[in-house]
Amino acid sequence: MTVPAIGPSLTGAARAARIRAEVTAGAAELAARLAVVVATEDESTAWYVRSLARAAAKTGVACDTVVLPADAAPERVRETLAGLSTDPRVHGIILQTPLPPGAVAADLAGAIAPEKDVDGANPSSLGRLAAGLPAFAPATAEAVVELLDAHDVRLGGRTAAVVGRSTVVGKPLAHLLLDRDATVTVCHSRTPDLAGVTSRADVVVAAAGRPGLITAAHVREGAVVVDVGTNATEDGGLVGDVAAAEVGAKAALSPVPGGVGPITTALLLRHTVMAAARAAGADLPSPAAPGPTAAAGGGDRRRRPDAGSPGSVMPER
Repeated sequence: MTVPAIGPSLTGAARAARIRAEVTAGAAELAARLAVVVATEDESTAWYVRSLARAAAKTGVACDTVVLPADAAPERVRETLAGLSTDPRVHGIILQTPLPPGAVAADLAGAIAPEKDVDGANPSSLGRLAAGLPAFAPATAEAVVELLDAHDVRLGGRTAAVVGRSTVVGKPLAHLLLDRDATVTVCHSRTPDLAGVTSRADVVVAAAGRPGLITAAHVREGAVVVDVGTNATEDGGLVGDVAAAEVGAKAALSPVPGGVGPITTALLLRHTVMAAARAAGADLPSPAAPGPTAAAGGGDRRRRPDAGSPGSVMPER
């Protein structure tokens, strides 16, 4: 495996800029529009949505924030999503978390039309991804593969350990890595001897939502470690799932923030432009059938994909 020298920071800024340039080239002509449905007063979510809207504006993608009450009934959220799904002016839809009490993400996401499901939240999108059929992958999961590509980390024939089994990152990422011919182990809270599993892997992805879960004991010398965790600190900062100082001394490590996050945001905009192109009958790649960077490249099989949005890495079970 091509592995960066021990200790470098696997940053995502350059790859995110490249994706945004692609988006800018296609967004204006297509009048691409993204709708973000928010039904929470969570400040970190509000901050993320504002940052996504700013990123969209810079690339020419229109971004509408649809704000519902924090106590909105699940049926109201579902009706909002269903209405956006039939609105021809809207090309991409994101349901932001956390959700109102009593709401189940998978139930509500089922109301998002798959062709507009730019964050791969609809269970049918996840099923199609697993079956090798075209679908948008969850942007955070795809961003991990995009980040590895950006740093020339070869996956074919190598071992990867994914720590976390959420439907947002862990499970879809396992499929994306399998599609790149990696041998994948998915770990979780019931995995005995977690360090014994991860320390044998060439690539370790931490996506469990537990600060400092992955330590130097969990990683072999010269491994590649991607930290997907976004955990708020008491002083308002962010830390990942990896003990960065000790792991970074023996492995290539993505930073939090600044690793997967910028790419995640850029991919949501790329997916929106792709959806707009399909709606207009334009000749752009379809969303992923698994292959190199599945949800981004589709059937053309090209090699293409932080702290994602708040709630994007849910605590595993």
